[in-house]
Amino acid sequence: MRFSPENPIRAADIINDLSEQDLTELIYRYGEERSARRIAKAIVKARPIETTTRLAEIVSQAVGYRATRSRAKNGKYEKKLLHPATRTFQALRIAVNRELETLEAGLPTAMQVLTSGGRLAVIAFHSLEDKIVKDFFRRESKDCICPPRQPVCTCGHRANLVELGRTPIRPTAEEIHINPRSRSARLRVAEKLAH
Repeated sequence: MRFSPENPIRAADIINDLSEQDLTELIYRYGEERSARRIAKAIVKARPIETTTRLAEIVSQAVGYRATRSRAKNGKYEKKLLHPATRTFQALRIAVNRELETLEAGLPTAMQVLTSGGRLAVIAFHSLEDKIVKDFFRRESKDCICPPRQPVCTCGHRANLVELGRTPIRPTAEEIHINPRSRSARLRVAEKLAH
């Protein structure tokens, strides 16, 4: 699950060392998993866990398979069967690689290296990433980021970007057919303003 072998944090360390409470919070926060408490309890009970196959079995036994609903392009909802360990593995991958922290740090850096009129395009593959990108673009598209109830602007912030579309670009049915992994992709684009 590590993007770099030089990363000292391993998923096995997280699974086998975190307290049940911390594991619950990690799975809930990064995996957006409703059954995080039940999963964490099963993991702690089954320790030590050495393989991803064993972890997937433990999670499957703890929560079972369930259908999820997702909105298709035509606006109707489709039911899909989601492997019970998908969200747990997502949470572990995000935690091990510090993905959200890296994204939060990378967006301002990317904006700084853009020239006026340059475009910043970011593809997010889950809602946690998309929220960070959306919030960054919205904040950097405003001249004032003071709290709404504050009567006078004291922040001195100036808009640096203009969002090109308020909603993300989603893959078409044809793109998803060609590349099923693209189904959750959300592309947001912003253009740097001249100052």
